[in-house]
Amino acid sequence: MVTAAPGEERSPALALVNTRRLNAGGEVDDLAEPHAAARWLHLSPASLAADDLSRITDLRAAVRELLAALTEDRAPDAAALETVNAAARADAAAPQLTWPSGPHREWRSTQPGSLSEALAALARDAIEVVTSDLGHLVRPCEAHGCARFFVREHARRRWCSTTCGDRVRAARHQRLVVEQRESAQGRS
Repeated sequence: MVTAAPGEERSPALALVNTRRLNAGGEVDDLAEPHAAARWLHLSPASLAADDLSRITDLRAAVRELLAALTEDRAPDAAALETVNAAARADAAAPQLTWPSGPHREWRSTQPGSLSEALAALARDAIEVVTSDLGHLVRPCEAHGCARFFVREHARRRWCSTTCGDRVRAARHQRLVVEQRESAQGRS
């Protein structure tokens, strides 16, 4: 089980980007199969067909491009912007007033439970992240081989998880051991 990167609990779009990652066994894609993607999106497994996967993975790639552009202080690819904007407008949602114990605003979809609703919510969240103060805190994990993003809320944090941090520290320790060994052999 992979631990969530900091910020995933606040941003479903960040969690979406992190569904594709590397681990010791190679690349992992939590959305590779329709059943897995439906479970991740909290949709009925029967509601997704194999061709729906491309809509999901295209949005994931576009959101990844937005986050990468944001962290690299550059403009994102125009196609990524269009993919996110198209997904955001694919499902009309409107604020609805409820009054459970006082006024409360909820966004209600015109297509509840649909893939379009799920993707629109993810796209709108991505737009919110990159245009809000939270966007300035998004960082790529600095561990070699890690492709995840996280919200950096502590100035010293460089990795998306303790696993990545441990791998970096272990590699650094191993390099020091090898350098010391080589240095000692060179003096002999």
